[in-house]
Amino acid sequence: MTAGPVRAGEAGTSASDAEWAAQARETLATEQAALAARFDAGADVDRLLAARAKSVDRQVLAAWRRCVPEASGLALFAVGGYGRGELFPHSDVDLLVLTQERPDTTDGSDRRTEEDALSRFLTLLWDAGLPVGHAVRSATQCGEAAEADLTVLTSLIESRPLDADAGARQALGEAAAPARVWPAREFFEAKRQELRERHSRHGDTSDNLEPNLKEGPGGLRDVQTLHWMALRIIGTSDLESLIAVGQLGADEVASLERERIFLSRLRYGLHLVAGKREERLRFDYQKLLAARLGHVDTDGSLAVEQLMQGFYRSASLVQRIGERLLQRFEEQIEGEPVPEPIDRLFELRRGYLAAREAEWPREPAQIFDLFAVWASRGDVRGLHSQTARALAEALPSLPGFSTAGAPLHARFLQLLRGPVPVQTLTRMARLGVLGRWIPAFARVSGRMQFDLFHVYTVDQHTLAVLKNLSIFASGEHDERFTLAREIWPRLRKPELLLLAGLFHDIGKGRGGDHSELGGDDARVFCDTLGLSEADASLVEWLVRKHLLMSTTAQKQDITDPEVIHRFATVIGDRERLDHLYLLTCADIAGTSPKLWNAWKDRLLADLYTATRLALRRGLEHPLAAAERAAENREAARAMLAAFGTGDDEIEVLFARMPESAFRRGRPDQLAWQATALRGMAPGDTRVRARPVAAHAGAMEVFVHSPDRDGLFAAIVATLDRLGLAIQQARVLDGPEGTIFDSFEVIPSDPRHIPAAEDIEQRLEAALAGDLDEVKPPRRTQPRHLRHFRIAPQIVFDATRGGRTQVSLVCTDRPGLLADIARALRHQALRVHDARIATFGERAEDLFQVTAVDDNGSDRALDDNRQEALRAALLACLEGDC
Repeated sequence: MTAGPVRAGEAGTSASDAEWAAQARETLATEQAALAARFDAGADVDRLLAARAKSVDRQVLAAWRRCVPEASGLALFAVGGYGRGELFPHSDVDLLVLTQERPDTTDGSDRRTEEDALSRFLTLLWDAGLPVGHAVRSATQCGEAAEADLTVLTSLIESRPLDADAGARQALGEAAAPARVWPAREFFEAKRQELRERHSRHGDTSDNLEPNLKEGPGGLRDVQTLHWMALRIIGTSDLESLIAVGQLGADEVASLERERIFLSRLRYGLHLVAGKREERLRFDYQKLLAARLGHVDTDGSLAVEQLMQGFYRSASLVQRIGERLLQRFEEQIEGEPVPEPIDRLFELRRGYLAAREAEWPREPAQIFDLFAVWASRGDVRGLHSQTARALAEALPSLPGFSTAGAPLHARFLQLLRGPVPVQTLTRMARLGVLGRWIPAFARVSGRMQFDLFHVYTVDQHTLAVLKNLSIFASGEHDERFTLAREIWPRLRKPELLLLAGLFHDIGKGRGGDHSELGGDDARVFCDTLGLSEADASLVEWLVRKHLLMSTTAQKQDITDPEVIHRFATVIGDRERLDHLYLLTCADIAGTSPKLWNAWKDRLLADLYTATRLALRRGLEHPLAAAERAAENREAARAMLAAFGTGDDEIEVLFARMPESAFRRGRPDQLAWQATALRGMAPGDTRVRARPVAAHAGAMEVFVHSPDRDGLFAAIVATLDRLGLAIQQARVLDGPEGTIFDSFEVIPSDPRHIPAAEDIEQRLEAALAGDLDEVKPPRRTQPRHLRHFRIAPQIVFDATRGGRTQVSLVCTDRPGLLADIARALRHQALRVHDARIATFGERAEDLFQVTAVDDNGSDRALDDNRQEALRAALLACLEGDC
């Protein structure tokens, strides 16, 4: 039961404040629960927001009248979202107490009485469980605060009187009036800049894994900003009234309203599942919200992926319409521009590309003409809002490629061969044209994958891949990519690689192998557009094989001539190799900003170079391991000799190195390791570290030491303590009971990169002591990893040379490799090779191991040892190691 609206000092206030607050809290909770039930039943979200605001109004007014005398001269206003009459389940209740203008000589006792009343009022609301934010100001002070802070003004212009007479309402309205503070031009410019900065804080994209429904690009704040601008510039916050003055079309208003309702429903549900004020759609809540909104998993799409795709598409549309309206507000303020003709169809208006005729486009071909003109001009600020609206209205008339005629096919290919094809494809995608032309692209628009590996939606990832290809095409030096700039000029038809990039992930979400599905789509597209058999086959092959080079480089030993020969056999020729290398680099770098690093750059460059040499040599003449070792030995010898090392010393150094090092190392690596052996006495330990490249912190660490039990685990634990993530480990047996280990590492935190000297000193100190005391650090699991659990997969395979390969797939976590290394040690196994790959939350590691028999010889693991290792690894993954 709600406490009655009784004025302070009147009868009916027999209940104590604590009793009143408890009753109010109970009433609010009951009404909140009823609203949640209505939400789950599909009730209109605007009605729920209004009902929540009215529910809070009743308690706020009851507390106000309980505490504040009627003759106090104070007025109470709801401001912000509460002022709009939109209150989400756990949103702040923002209040303004408007005081009368008083001279400094006002009696102090009156002020204290007022302060005591307001303190009691606010305490009651807090005790009732309301998250109240408040300000106490006079009208003059409101005007001063609004002038100093634009956010104050936006809260005031949406104020709603709760208990205020006509005089108070007028005074507050005048304090926030354009004639007093922030006239239309200044308000628009400031709000537009605020919007841009807010978008920048969120990476200028709504396609984040954990988007902010309120503040992110395309979120509810964008819609509110448009309302505020309309109110200040046009004099109305009702977007429908903008239709009459030509600022918005009826379809645009309907679209904005539809998306606002959709986003509001998401936000309302998010508050419910979070049980608190939460604006960011975190992994913690995505599955819960998807279930609450009725999404269910299907063969091709998880419920959470359906939810997020709906959000991404909604936010994209809000951004698109918002950009048009911002441009129209600018024209409203600046006045009509003077057109600058370009050709018979198009002109520039204040730098924006516009169609000259109101009836544009008269035919679908003119849509492609628009993008051709846009690509040919470097002085275009963007697309004019009226033309953007006309384009949106004309999209249904644009046929898909499969039903279009040869003239449209030719125009599209001309765009791909034009001056800025990637920018053109990006513009077409963001304006909805690419999805109409290629319907399969529309299906992956806004499609996310519920993991930490793919940080973008499929369409945004595709555009990122294309952008990377444009970097290669520019010829500009980019230290992230070693060979790309050299290879690109050799491409016969660069547009074929762009098509492969466009189609490489287009098959996702259909429940099958996306590479095969995408290859089918690419082939149909190329054949329909009339590409030659050779060109169509190349694009199709690239899409089907776009993961081949990445998986080969990261999961196989590319120093093994047999691996290179098998890979080269699939590649077949230099043209395919060039295209696949560029596509692979662009794909990995476009998957996540954190995924590409100097180690992957060198790994792919090494695979490319080795395959190119194999193709040049001829697949019928595969390189033998002994031949590769001899070539590497002579190349390393030449490098050492060039730096003044004599032949005798070179032979001494090479004699201390295992023969397998010459088969598997690079010449520069072998020369560096040989130099590190200088001056070593028997029994010494030597550690050396060097940068892989001049950027990104990737390093190579070399350890030469007498072999002993637990050495590999100690090295791994020490590198972990140094904040270095191992990407690859090569563990070789050296002469006379020594180890010859190499580790490719990158910093776990790019902000903290240890110096090579520090790595050397820390490792040498750790290996000089008791290895049992070298333990990995214990870290808490990051929040985002807790929501992605991968069932462990452990597979054993026999390898050449009498070793057992252990393939481990599991959920990644801090210290995982160090714990695995300890488990291997506890099983008395020797590690000969390790390849570490992490894909978001998914760890895929390979180890070559052996057991040591009674004679000290290495042998493969028998069934009993395999099962014992499996049990130990599973226990380790559960934290028991």
